[in-house]
Amino acid sequence: MIIDLHVHTVRGSSDSSLLPQEMLDEAYRIGLQGVCLTEHGGPWDRFEFTKFKQQQSTLLIINAMEVETNAGHMTVFGLDRYIPGIRDPWSLRKAVDNEGGFVVLAHPFRNLLQKPPYNSNNLLFRGWNPMPTTVEEALKHPVFDVIDAVEVANAGTADAENYFAWEVAKRLGKPMIGGSDAHSTNGLGRCVTVFQDRITNQDEFLEALRAKRFYPATGLLVGEVAAVEHR
Repeated sequence: MIIDLHVHTVRGSSDSSLLPQEMLDEAYRIGLQGVCLTEHGGPWDRFEFTKFKQQQSTLLIINAMEVETNAGHMTVFGLDRYIPGIRDPWSLRKAVDNEGGFVVLAHPFRNLLQKPPYNSNNLLFRGWNPMPTTVEEALKHPVFDVIDAVEVANAGTADAENYFAWEVAKRLGKPMIGGSDAHSTNGLGRCVTVFQDRITNQDEFLEALRAKRFYPATGLLVGEVAAVEHR
């Protein structure tokens, strides 16, 4: 089952131009089977989300959010509201555990491989001096004890930085996911996650995440979905 785990719409992300109906139309067109609404401002209102989801019956839609923490951005699944204090990764971890949720470190190395001073725009290592330049150095960040998986295929991140994330996740033995980070129809589905199970609701989705029955992939837009693998 092909799901885009990282999508932003105008409903909850001020930097997005993607209308919810446009997202549905484009998802059908390109062959997505599910999308996760990871809005910056927190999950959709429950009533509004249920109303929107009931407009169609074939696409799996998951209500989630992207949280800006003190150690970068994290996409959070299973937490149905924004809780004060979750900018702290360990507080976020506790809140998610209380709800049986799942936390993904999103685009962790975006901008990191740029030349100074532009690498200082990386959110994960904000304030570090010197900035890490190798996988071995990056592995020292304590946030990896907090998260469940690493986003290694993000359509808004450079290939080299996605590859760096893949190397780190592999060394840590962390599950890997893919998501477009779409803010318009142009990016939707460029990076996805393929689940081995047929998923029909959020409980099944969370179960599949916890069971690690998935892998990151690209190629949906050209009709050749392939797992993200590096040698």
